[in-house]
Amino acid sequence: MQQMAMASFAVTSPSSHGNTLSALQARHSERFQNRRVRSRVKAVAQSQLQYQKLGDSDLLISEVTLGTMTFGEQNTEKEAHDILSYSFDQGVNILDTAESYPIPMNKETQGRTDLYIGRWMQSKQRDKIILATKVAGYSERSSYLRDNAKVVRVDAANIKESVEKSLKRLSTDYIDLLQIHWPDRYVALFGEFSYNPTKWRPSVPFEEQLKAFQELIDEGKVRYIGVSNETSYGVMEFVHAAKAQGLPKIVSIQNSYSLLVRCRFEVDLVEVCHPNNCNIGLLAYSPLAGGVLSGKYLDANVDVSKSRLNLFPGYMARYNASLAKEATNEYVKLAKKHGLTPVQLALGFVRDRPFTASSIIGATTMDQLKENIDAFTSTPRPLPQEVLDGIEDLFKRYKDPTIL
Repeated sequence: MQQMAMASFAVTSPSSHGNTLSALQARHSERFQNRRVRSRVKAVAQSQLQYQKLGDSDLLISEVTLGTMTFGEQNTEKEAHDILSYSFDQGVNILDTAESYPIPMNKETQGRTDLYIGRWMQSKQRDKIILATKVAGYSERSSYLRDNAKVVRVDAANIKESVEKSLKRLSTDYIDLLQIHWPDRYVALFGEFSYNPTKWRPSVPFEEQLKAFQELIDEGKVRYIGVSNETSYGVMEFVHAAKAQGLPKIVSIQNSYSLLVRCRFEVDLVEVCHPNNCNIGLLAYSPLAGGVLSGKYLDANVDVSKSRLNLFPGYMARYNASLAKEATNEYVKLAKKHGLTPVQLALGFVRDRPFTASSIIGATTMDQLKENIDAFTSTPRPLPQEVLDGIEDLFKRYKDPTIL
């Protein structure tokens, strides 16, 4: 456009200086308007969330999943509804809950999250919402989740009771994605890095778990299934059992993944979940490491008295331990060096990983929610190479500093 305008100006022979000036101004104005149009088009293109299929399913999900575990504990029902409405207005079409929510888990509040969601969903078009929830794994402390059980297991009876109760609380007749919150067998969880062979215990066979899910799928109560807090061994066993027995295949894995928690997934789950292997989509939870990667716990001027790590001492404390705090400080400095906010750096990193299907974000305030969602569209896509190089340099120094 600029070359054409310059060529046109070169061959023009105006009859007067005024005409020349007038023509020049007109061309500058036209070029300016064209740039404004291109800028607006570019802004629109970058201001929209992206979508992709989740594993082998037909679920077209947004790159942001709304996490809801604070509803009913840190958030009132009105706040929850405001958060839900804003998220879906921004293009977020998948929300994630669990029968055990809100967190921290306790008998008095259990199920309140679902009730808040269910009442909100009553005024919404159900097929526009992808609803993901979770059935609890093995638990001796959460027997209150069942009517008559001393231990919660992932067997047919437990799965069926869990789903029936979830459907009632959520005011719906089907669940789009039902996930096993954590395995029935022993695995190293929530910061425990190494498998302890002395903790092995008998568990419900993978085939039996899948057969229970098959019944619910056949009844139209569940569309797809997934796992959470799972290992490569578990994913492979589920995939092999499904193939051998003609049972439903898991389509997703919801594991912790962030700048501070990478090794557990990157070592071999990336290979297992690769589209050319098992094609399992990652729903990355805690991409901000419980809010730590926002840098708010490092800033003395920020009031964190109502933040999760202060409200619930000991809960997720691994994210704020000394080495994790040191690493976070370095990531915050890296973000500022490249003109990014800490949230943009952290969420942009997880967003751009080729194995990430969607990032689960939560928020207790609208300001947090807006900043988190905006980070997906305002952060350069993909992150510049110099930023990625800086991240990898820090990763070499701080490999998973949240390991217990």
